[in-house]
Amino acid sequence: MSGAVDLSSLKQPPAGSAGADHAVSVADFETKVLRRSTQVPVVVALYSQRSPGSVELVRTLERFAAADGGTWDLATVEAESNMQIAQALRVQGIPTVVAIAGGQPLADFEGAQPEEQVRQWLDAVIDAVAGKLEGGEPGEPEPVEDPRFTAAEDALERGDMAGAEAAYEAIIAAEPANAEAKNALRQLRFLARAQEVPESTIADADLDPTNVDLAIGAADLELLGQQPEAAFERLIGVIKRTAADDRTKARTHLLDLFELFDPAEAFVVAARRKLAAALY
Repeated sequence: MSGAVDLSSLKQPPAGSAGADHAVSVADFETKVLRRSTQVPVVVALYSQRSPGSVELVRTLERFAAADGGTWDLATVEAESNMQIAQALRVQGIPTVVAIAGGQPLADFEGAQPEEQVRQWLDAVIDAVAGKLEGGEPGEPEPVEDPRFTAAEDALERGDMAGAEAAYEAIIAAEPANAEAKNALRQLRFLARAQEVPESTIADADLDPTNVDLAIGAADLELLGQQPEAAFERLIGVIKRTAADDRTKARTHLLDLFELFDPAEAFVVAARRKLAAALY
């Protein structure tokens, strides 16, 4: 996950709302969760502002985190705008809470829970790691941030997607091999594109399975909704049913979507095999 652009700043909870004070995204997950978990357990709450049960659970965790005085850290993740984190933690439903210790998942639960059960679960996590976390020396200096990336992320926080895109393009122009900037720009362009697709596109594409443009829009929506397998299957299906320019267009878009993920991801490997079979 390290090096990915913080796209979640486009959908961060407003100040004062549930999760705002402990918000973590793809960009800072490694530092705030994985590295920090070598010092204290980090409780990651994946939630949605649209789910009242999620919001109530986050508020409960926030109260406990304040009361426990630093014995553990809380990291709140808006799942819809941080799908890479949800996928990495194999989240099946929202809300889901995962305790990370020493960089590894330790315990988890899914769904809203009574306050008493949440308290018992937290106590069990704290007891399980007592005296066992030894990483990260106090006062260890933070890595120096590249000001060019900071400028791009600041633009995203202001909602200036054009400014962020220009900042990443400038980095790539100066350093054509900069993989971090290329990855950030791909993710930014995908999010900007997918957010403009009408919600009815999936249903429309289902009714017209040979329409490449509808299929591309529907696949983007499915990927935005954390359903990469469905998005890949849709485009592979169109590739099988079409020819010439339409087939090329669908294939090109599918390859672009692959680039948003680690090529070693099992679902990417499986989709590439299916694409090869569809083509040959």
